[in-house]
Amino acid sequence: KGDRRIPLGKHQEKPPPCEGGGWGRSKGRSKGRSKMTQFFNKTIEKEKRRQLRNNAPPAEAIVWSKLKGKRLLEYNFRRQYSVGPYVIDCYCPALKLAVEIDGNSHFEEGARDGDYSRQAFIESFGIQFLRFTNEEVHNNLEGVLAAIAEVIQQRKTPCSPPLPRGDR
Repeated sequence: KGDRRIPLGKHQEKPPPCEGGGWGRSKGRSKGRSKMTQFFNKTIEKEKRRQLRNNAPPAEAIVWSKLKGKRLLEYNFRRQYSVGPYVIDCYCPALKLAVEIDGNSHFEEGARDGDYSRQAFIESFGIQFLRFTNEEVHNNLEGVLAAIAEVIQQRKTPCSPPLPRGDR
């Protein structure tokens, strides 16, 4: 149980960008698209995300019910968020935190290799992964939520403090 990430070596642990900063248009943009739309929640992946939402396993639906609507420490999570060709179960953009619920298919022969390459690609964007099994969600939901909350507390970093009114 312990660390919820698949060990891939050195992870990027830099804090997420502050609201409204650091994610503007890229200089080498393609056809007017920003760097974000080239990799995140691409329109061509929309139907795949919709199908995954509509056919979510019970464990994933349980976790989503606890994360949606800023229910965990007031952080907004998105469901079925795509990064490149991959879809993350639950994603918090403000913290660059991915929460994955691994069902039985993740433990079939060869699946682990696919999970490693998928996770490495997503982590290359500075996104931290947390992985839980269906069994953990069903048998220890409070522990799963506590682990997510702990990582949220670790990753949240205040941007520059607000200026006093007289200094604006």
